Amino acid sequence: MAMDTSAKKAVTQIATMEEDFPQWYTDIVKKAELVDYSPVKGCMVIRPNGYAIWEGIMGFLDTKFKETGHENVYMPLLIPESLLEVEKQHVEGFAPEVAWVTMGGSEQLTEKLCIRPTSEVHFCDHWSKTVESYNDLPRLYNQWCSVLRWEKTTRPFLRTMEFLWQEGHTIHATAEEAVEETLRMLDIYRQCYEDYMAIPVIPGRKTEKEKFAGARETYTVESMMKDGKALQAATSHYFGDGFAKAFNVRFTDKDGKLKNPHQTSWGLTTRSIGALIMVHGDNSGLVLPPRVAPTQVIIVPIAFHKEGVLEKAAELESSLKKAGIRVKTDKSEKSAGWKFAEHEMKGVPIRIEMGPRDIENNKCIAAIRYTGEKRELSLDNVEEEIKNLLAEIQEGMFEAARERMNTRIYTAENLEVLKTIAAEKPGFIKAAWCGDQECEERLKDEAGVSSRCILEEETPAEDAVCVCCGKKAQHTILWGKAY
Repeated sequence: MAMDTSAKKAVTQIATMEEDFPQWYTDIVKKAELVDYSPVKGCMVIRPNGYAIWEGIMGFLDTKFKETGHENVYMPLLIPESLLEVEKQHVEGFAPEVAWVTMGGSEQLTEKLCIRPTSEVHFCDHWSKTVESYNDLPRLYNQWCSVLRWEKTTRPFLRTMEFLWQEGHTIHATAEEAVEETLRMLDIYRQCYEDYMAIPVIPGRKTEKEKFAGARETYTVESMMKDGKALQAATSHYFGDGFAKAFNVRFTDKDGKLKNPHQTSWGLTTRSIGALIMVHGDNSGLVLPPRVAPTQVIIVPIAFHKEGVLEKAAELESSLKKAGIRVKTDKSEKSAGWKFAEHEMKGVPIRIEMGPRDIENNKCIAAIRYTGEKRELSLDNVEEEIKNLLAEIQEGMFEAARERMNTRIYTAENLEVLKTIAAEKPGFIKAAWCGDQECEERLKDEAGVSSRCILEEETPAEDAVCVCCGKKAQHTILWGKAY
């Protein structure tokens, strides 16, 4: 018995988010068995529990991409130095993060090869050889792959040297089509976070300082973690025809003239799993929204050694599977207390407890992970009741996260107020900005906040002035401390 108590403690013992949020995050990543550390610093082993979450996100996005006409392709892992340098601005933006291959076996390479930090140059090189006419456009491609960026400070999912992502790349005959595509993909990311992951996001446009290297415009969806910090959840970029000109991508238009197409790029990474942890997790571990959860229901038979208990649990599992619910039964020899703590740590939305007395009374107990509430359910209509309960949990988790975010969005009219809020109230700060990068950098230096995005639908009042310098305001900015 002492051994079981010790084991249960090992399952549940994590730092509290109130005392040490970074350690709490790390504890969950490890104890929920999402990742393990690898021999290469900054790289992670994504374990089955973590990868199953990523597979769900991939499935949601892949379906959306294909519904909007996109096709999956794959580009090479290695990029020749000469190809990477064709677009100078792009190279300069990634230079500090690039890893190089200089040896092939025991021989020095005649040209260095870059391990892809992103794949714009490969796509452009490919299009320069395969696009000839307006009939070839648009090209709507997406790639599922990993990339490598030489990060100095790393944390699982949030910032790693190698990470998994999708990178969409498209070219269009006109700027209007490309901009429309950029914003359409941004909204798909919003749907993924809000409808699938129950994470509210704020869409907007990045400032010149924060936009992607080589882009004309970068759009983002920003999310707020439980500690009030921002996380850039996904980005979508409009490149214009800059890359196309650099790589000589041209097509003959309907008027018979040679033109350069307009390009987009957009991506979402395994960082999204970090967002799930930090938006929904609690001091008992991971909390997964039902649509995301690889296992939506875990059945824990009570006194399973008694006659008929495992058989009834198997019957329930079968009926729930037929109803389209992702369900498993925990038949391990561990104690019920151990099992409860373990599945709470892993964030399973619903735990079904079923013992001899419950079976005799034709009922089971449903424990809801995100509220801790327990409900008694009749076994006569349990499939429909659990379906409804899963939908209720999904909506409840989103609304709770949205309310938490909205109550921590503050407004600052001047620099002193902004600095006070930044120091004392974790969250987002709305403030007017003149558009001058010097003011943006000053706010980062003095208040520790960065511009998260320009709120394009919130135009400053006619008499509004910059929170930093007092000049006429051009934009309303969402500021915050960020991961």
